[in-house]
Amino acid sequence: MPSLHDLCEKYFQSRDLYEVLKIPNIANQKQVRKAYHKLSLLVHPDRVEEKEKIEATEKFKVLGKIHSILSDKEKRAIYDESGDCDEENDDIVERDWNEYWRMLFKPITVKDITDYEKKYKGSEEELGDLKRAYLDGKGDMDFILEAVPFSHTDEEPRLRELIQGLIDKGDVPEHKAFTDETPRKRERRKRKWEKEAQEAAKLKQEKDDVDLSMLIQKKQQQRATEMNSFFDMLTEKYGGKSAGKKTSKKKK
Repeated sequence: MPSLHDLCEKYFQSRDLYEVLKIPNIANQKQVRKAYHKLSLLVHPDRVEEKEKIEATEKFKVLGKIHSILSDKEKRAIYDESGDCDEENDDIVERDWNEYWRMLFKPITVKDITDYEKKYKGSEEELGDLKRAYLDGKGDMDFILEAVPFSHTDEEPRLRELIQGLIDKGDVPEHKAFTDETPRKRERRKRKWEKEAQEAAKLKQEKDDVDLSMLIQKKQQQRATEMNSFFDMLTEKYGGKSAGKKTSKKKK
């Protein structure tokens, strides 16, 4: 089984728990909690498309494990001193990370995600994530759009303008993968994203249809139960006996 360090590197490109949460190793508990909340909100399985749920769930688990270590004084001290994550601990191995999240934060809603997206776009936080993705991906826009939250091909012109601004100011080096990207590569990326969007919309419609069908069945069952109770009441009131009671013997 991969270690927590391996999973951090696989999903967040770093083996350092603090780097994954994007906080310094001197961060206080409030900063640890805030960083965990922000990142877990971005990868929460309830906010991603169906095809992304498996990976999002794994990322979500990793973040939960990191927070459980850095929010515990003794575990954090051991990690800071030796780099040991104490992964044999039953609390780490067996914990339900969805329940752990719900214990710490209020239930996530679509409005929460939408509000966060509005706040995120155009912020210094987004610019920092964009800069990091540009450097890690060496200017490859396919990588950048995958790495930066809430980004897609419709956002590409705006993101390109921000990256060019970073290049012009000398904040990041000029990568040919970015400056010399061919129109053909851009068009291929756009077609890929459009296809994925159509597939996601289809899956959502199928799920909505199933949910509606189950709701109708549930309502029908509820109405049938209510009607049976109503008839039982009528029988009891006007018939003198309910179907569940034994009839009395006739007098001789």
